[in-house]
Amino acid sequence: MQNTIQLELSRRSLLISSAASVAFTGTVAKDAMAQSAETTMAYTTKVSFNVNGEKREFDVDNRTTLLDALREHLHLTGTKKGCDHGQCGACTVMVDDRRINSCLTLAVMHEGDKITTIEGLGEPGNLHPMQAAFIKHDGFQCGYCTPGQICSSVAVLEEIKSNIPSHVTDDLTSPAQLTAAEVRERMSGNICRCGAYSNILDAITEVGGIKA
Repeated sequence: MQNTIQLELSRRSLLISSAASVAFTGTVAKDAMAQSAETTMAYTTKVSFNVNGEKREFDVDNRTTLLDALREHLHLTGTKKGCDHGQCGACTVMVDDRRINSCLTLAVMHEGDKITTIEGLGEPGNLHPMQAAFIKHDGFQCGYCTPGQICSSVAVLEEIKSNIPSHVTDDLTSPAQLTAAEVRERMSGNICRCGAYSNILDAITEVGGIKA
């Protein structure tokens, strides 16, 4: 009899505690819903950066890549979307004079930066020397990767001029040398599916003043 009474008490205690838990949980959930309804999360951010010498300011979704911001918001479609995984180099632009894959970085990360796209290097009638050299040596075939190739080429010459070493640099204590081997190594992140690599090398070496 005692065991039966204890069992009944245990059941009664369990039911009471369960009901209390449900009531508490419901109250917390209701409060949480009320709080989330009152709190508005910011999904966009106003960004401002200098693109090709012009200050541009606009609201952008926080998840937007720099590549999509340039193409979709600023309509600078010279920068191409290739693999969208940072493997082909078609989206290469220069940020503060250093090349990056614009598909791998968010637009909101570049507040106040100076960005140069292929449109900012030159224009018809006033081409950048690298653009002119690509035309002279037929450094493009289908042309899709060409904007990224040219931006990267310009950056490669600046890297060597600034004594930034690469994987093939022999002597890290001496100034970086402008050699064909250095150019090939530094341009290895830009893929040309048409296979115009030799012509691209000719264009870069001509502008840089070296022989392949």
